[in-house]
Amino acid sequence: MADLLQKDRNYVWHPFTQMQTAPDPLVIVKADGATLYTADGKEYLDCNSSWWVTLHGHNQPHLKQALLNQFEQIDHVIFAGATHPKAIELAERVVGLLPDNFRKVFFSDDGSTSVEVAIKMVFQFWHNQSIDKKRIVALEGAYHGDTFGAMSISQRGYFNAPFEHLFFEVDYLPFPYKQKEEEVLIAAEKLFASDECAAIIVEPLVQGSAGMMMYSPSFLERLVALAKSYQVLVIFDEVMTGWGRTGKLFAMNYIDSTPDIVCLSKGLTGGVLPLGLTVATEAIYTAFLSPIKTKALLHGHSFTGNALACAVACANIDLIEATSFKESIHRISEQHAAFGDSLITHPKVQEVRQMGTIIAVEIKVSGSSSYFAEIRDIAYQYFISNGLLIRPLGNIVFLNPPYCVTNEELSRMYDGIRGLLSHIE
Repeated sequence: MADLLQKDRNYVWHPFTQMQTAPDPLVIVKADGATLYTADGKEYLDCNSSWWVTLHGHNQPHLKQALLNQFEQIDHVIFAGATHPKAIELAERVVGLLPDNFRKVFFSDDGSTSVEVAIKMVFQFWHNQSIDKKRIVALEGAYHGDTFGAMSISQRGYFNAPFEHLFFEVDYLPFPYKQKEEEVLIAAEKLFASDECAAIIVEPLVQGSAGMMMYSPSFLERLVALAKSYQVLVIFDEVMTGWGRTGKLFAMNYIDSTPDIVCLSKGLTGGVLPLGLTVATEAIYTAFLSPIKTKALLHGHSFTGNALACAVACANIDLIEATSFKESIHRISEQHAAFGDSLITHPKVQEVRQMGTIIAVEIKVSGSSSYFAEIRDIAYQYFISNGLLIRPLGNIVFLNPPYCVTNEELSRMYDGIRGLLSHIE
């Protein structure tokens, strides 16, 4: 293991990591179910689903077999001027899972690129019709990815400060805390009424990287309806909230109104391979149809529609359509709710937020919550020492485990959080 770590130090640059001060990474050599195994023989529960992507657990047999079967047929083929059965199947099945207004699926590589595609779609949608709408509306605290378009519509500040001069202008609405919903809707209507807004993009109901910040379906319903009344396109970034995380298959399933575009990734392949989808309505798609070739969506990726990823995504949908999928989500949601209730009055807990399989515990700190709160490193190391891989968002500790997690494994996670609360001063 020492040799592997030394080579890692020599050659690898890790994401979201200050390489000068970070401790050595875990050297993972095997993963199965909800457990990760390291080169030195230790075991860790994967409490955050390996960056929120692993739905059914690691080494899932049905997903593995789908990958092996597909490799014998097609590994990859250019997706411009060619297609293949698994991409067609996946597009049809995803459209079938979404509300009726969705019709067309554009393939990309990950969550950030799915959002980039959505941004390009909305700007070009209006451009192709010679309509001057060039402003985007987003929520404060948003995170939509790390490519330049996605960064432009995300929360400005310490993550993105070096690149601020390269971003396009965005109008931000305050986060819709319950007591501020009316104020936010008034601000939104003022922006929409300018007739300059191309679209609004939101993480529906849960802002992930902001600290699992949650807001009400009733607010989202009113916001979407308001946007549509002013002909403002609506993008839902369901990269994190999709595939059951909020308790329903998609966060949009909590409301009656529907967006015009939805971005999907993370759990799309069950966490096995990278894949992004941007799904649009027929009306969006039609605006790109023309004898003029430059009105096409001139966007693509080398691995667009990768056959291996598409095959695994189709197998993932097989598992999602099984009865046990909903049962697991319901079971985890109930366990989380009971655990959350037990912490509400804890003197070191500022707030507990829970929706579906996501639960977040905000630890009290001096000053306001921050991604760089000192408690983050203390908490991370405490969890590692107790066999739990949890990456806190500053002073916010959250769980969104694989759906294969057992009640016993959940209890170990809950005991770890309780132990941390006792451990900190």
